[in-house]
Amino acid sequence: MSEGTNFDYLFKVVLIGDSGVGKSNLLSRFTRNEFNLESKSTIGVEFATRSLNVDGKNIKAQIWDTGMPFSSHPPLVPQFSVTSDVGCFAKYEYSNDLPILRSWSGAIPGYHLSVCQIYASVIVDVSLSHRPISYYRGAVGALLVYDISKHATYVNVTRWLKELRDHADSNIVIMLVGNKSDLKHLRAVPTDEAKAFATENGLSFIETSALDASNVEGAFQTILTDIYRIVSSKSLEQSADPIKPPTGDSITVQPSVDATTNQGSKCC
Repeated sequence: MSEGTNFDYLFKVVLIGDSGVGKSNLLSRFTRNEFNLESKSTIGVEFATRSLNVDGKNIKAQIWDTGMPFSSHPPLVPQFSVTSDVGCFAKYEYSNDLPILRSWSGAIPGYHLSVCQIYASVIVDVSLSHRPISYYRGAVGALLVYDISKHATYVNVTRWLKELRDHADSNIVIMLVGNKSDLKHLRAVPTDEAKAFATENGLSFIETSALDASNVEGAFQTILTDIYRIVSSKSLEQSADPIKPPTGDSITVQPSVDATTNQGSKCC
């Protein structure tokens, strides 16, 4: 395989939460080990990738970030222009367990996005007042981010969680992330309160700082490990006929063990 396809699994993970909570800096810290003090709100959608080892498997994480605001209205479907093709090359077939990619031009029915490489030029109309449904399509994990120094961003977590569960796959792995833990002197959201909310809603929980990198690696490592173990426990060895009909099986996601809260002292 070429360098771009030398992995065992590809998992799409989305970042959601209010504008200004640090989603873009979490993305850049994890994928490029960078932090931008002058980071502005994301316009449209961006994603970056990084590969890491989980239980001896090479996992390629595709992390998506969007600046589209929360809306109480139904999300709109954007316009796509696909000019190429999709190639699927899975070692494992597990279409019964996670969302199935069916709508992309050239996709083979029965394959999940995480086993397909999209060789395409995709133009997305992101001039929408609502988050497009496509943002959640194929996602197997989500980081629901709030700012520990701004209580309003934590209050809105409930609405973000509802939107996620309304439009994402029911088995998506979700982690609640209290970002900017370096601003402990400005803390507006008690750790115990957020942890209790996560437990009540079946989420894992961690506090991070994109500025000093505290727990950023751990957050992504934890959610990707959770996803991989769910997938690997349900996946089957590829047979002569890699496309199998659905069996109706379901998977249950349990929240991870809480991670340690960061003790940094700076902003973001």
